[in-house]
Amino acid sequence: MKKRFNTHKIKILTLGFSLLAFSTSWSQDVHFSQMEYSPLTLNPALAGANSSLQAIVNYRSQWRSVASPYKTIAASFDARLNEGKRNKKGYLALGINFFNDQSGDARIASNTGAVNVAYHILLDRKSTLGAGIYGGFGQRSIDANAGKWGNQYNGMMHDPTLSSGEFFFSDNFTYMDFGGGLVYTYKGSENYMTKNDQREMNAGVAVYHLNRPDYSFINTGDDNLYMRWSIFANGVIGIENTRWSFLPGLYYQRQKSAQELLVGTSARYLILESSKITGYKKGGYFSLGAFYRNKDAFVAKAMFEWSDYSVGFAYDVNLSTLTEVSNAKGGFEFFLRFNVTGNYLWTRARMR
Repeated sequence: MKKRFNTHKIKILTLGFSLLAFSTSWSQDVHFSQMEYSPLTLNPALAGANSSLQAIVNYRSQWRSVASPYKTIAASFDARLNEGKRNKKGYLALGINFFNDQSGDARIASNTGAVNVAYHILLDRKSTLGAGIYGGFGQRSIDANAGKWGNQYNGMMHDPTLSSGEFFFSDNFTYMDFGGGLVYTYKGSENYMTKNDQREMNAGVAVYHLNRPDYSFINTGDDNLYMRWSIFANGVIGIENTRWSFLPGLYYQRQKSAQELLVGTSARYLILESSKITGYKKGGYFSLGAFYRNKDAFVAKAMFEWSDYSVGFAYDVNLSTLTEVSNAKGGFEFFLRFNVTGNYLWTRARMR
């Protein structure tokens, strides 16, 4: 009898979670646990802030143990346009990003594409202040017949033959989207193994969805996408005369009443130091990290860097009230990154 009760309890909680996820997915943006490696969804001014050129692909899957998994794929590219010119007071950067999100049993699909433009003022040899804006479009769709609704619960189980009682004004629509942000960057000292007194910092604030586009499948003009505020600070702290450095980070986002605080650090180990003069010998690092998302999850991270390439993994261990249903299983995530520092575009132009 107890086993049967627990089975029904899990079914009820699963159904309730599916409905909750469906309703909140209207008003909350997608997010990654490795936020620093999805830069243009963190702050549009990060285009060109730390690299001459970078390209990143992200993938995230979560809630597989509860219902149909939520899957997010994102890709971004950004580059500095006038880096290397003499007597410059700053540099212009351009970025593009795209993401696709598939949510739950109702197959809610979101597709977003945006163009980012940023300008970074050189404050001194070690620091810059950048401002960025983005403009793009979004498209959303839903398969209402695939969802599980409260009216379809017959007292014992979900019955798909019952009417959902839901009415959708549109099951597919598009919208325009705009926002902007500010970023401060600092890079000081060297990162040679014999010295390793490297100090780097990034900090910024951004706002997304400034135009508050219509975002509802049910009522046109009655449910607009709320602005999302993004505040972050992260850095690199080298431990002098060792191969170790720390990569702390703090990320806070708020969208109406929904908010998220992610804080923690990674420890990075220098496997092989790169040659600073010839550039023929490529360096490599391995990192392990532990982060905590307030009242939600513990996040374990791992990353391997070799030359201009990086690959990273993260896993969320759910700690919220949904633990009974999720069995503490949250989400799996990874990214691939190609990153070039230095005057890459300028050097290539001079070689022609």
